[in-house]
Amino acid sequence: MPSNQSPSSSLYATRPGALPARFRRTRVLIVGCGDVGLRVAQALKGRVRLIALTSSVDRTQALRTRGITPLVGNLDSPGSLRRLAGLGQRVLHLAPPPGEGWGDPRTLALTRALRLRSPPVVLVYGSTSGVYGDCQGDFAMETRAPSPDTPRARRRIYAENSVRFFGRSAQVRSSILRIPGIYAPDREGGTPRARLLKGTPVLQEADDVYTNHIHADDLARACVAALWRGKPQRVYNVNDDTCLKMGDYFDLAADLYGLPRPPRVARNTARDQLPLMLLSFMSESRRMDNARLKRELRLQLRYATVDAGLLSPWRLDGD
Repeated sequence: MPSNQSPSSSLYATRPGALPARFRRTRVLIVGCGDVGLRVAQALKGRVRLIALTSSVDRTQALRTRGITPLVGNLDSPGSLRRLAGLGQRVLHLAPPPGEGWGDPRTLALTRALRLRSPPVVLVYGSTSGVYGDCQGDFAMETRAPSPDTPRARRRIYAENSVRFFGRSAQVRSSILRIPGIYAPDREGGTPRARLLKGTPVLQEADDVYTNHIHADDLARACVAALWRGKPQRVYNVNDDTCLKMGDYFDLAADLYGLPRPPRVARNTARDQLPLMLLSFMSESRRMDNARLKRELRLQLRYATVDAGLLSPWRLDGD
């Protein structure tokens, strides 16, 4: 890709201010600027003009402090999104669907607002690996047909389809990132430590499932890569190289933290001891393939395995 199309400094080692002024005028709109969105903003700070949609007026000053221009609007109120039209040349959509229902009116409202005037060049959507459903331990490549087993995952498929339709109909280069469990020591609830301290059980080996992870900083870098390198209407698995079953992941974390390993229980016993949300994650087993992430987005993982990521918090503002 020509150098005038990619702010590769945000991914690798170029320092702020090294890019020509025309790059810094590029407008990047972040929708859903939570923990990962803020990491993306930190990676791009000084290189582009950053804009973030927020539904909270109280949050505007905090965003300005980080060099982000806040725009007050609510994905649940489509009329408030009209100001987004023509605002972002590259859009990163990380906002989740509603917590109930079978669709995602938020993504639909966003794409309708973006097409009102001068659609963006790029739209990147952060989806979930849950759309693959239970692969019974098989590898999940991007070419695998989605088979969502939960209403939560079906809402994500609805959102993905809305993004795809928008990309094709508005001639926007849209990319979909399928994201597994996000972790980071500097992220709220971002490690298994609290669960280990509670002694929450995990499944015994015979019943255990494969799980997948990505460090929050590597996810942010993947988002930036997709904003400039993602191919049209393309899906990318965004996961690290770790291949562990869930119980082994918690055993590893316990050993790293010097804590007792969690007790192992049979699946039929787990139904009486664990919340439904946790049980739903334990009902799906898959190993995600990240070859496309590395090949097409050319992302070199900072934390290729969870044992490195759980112990070594690295920030995007320092190399």
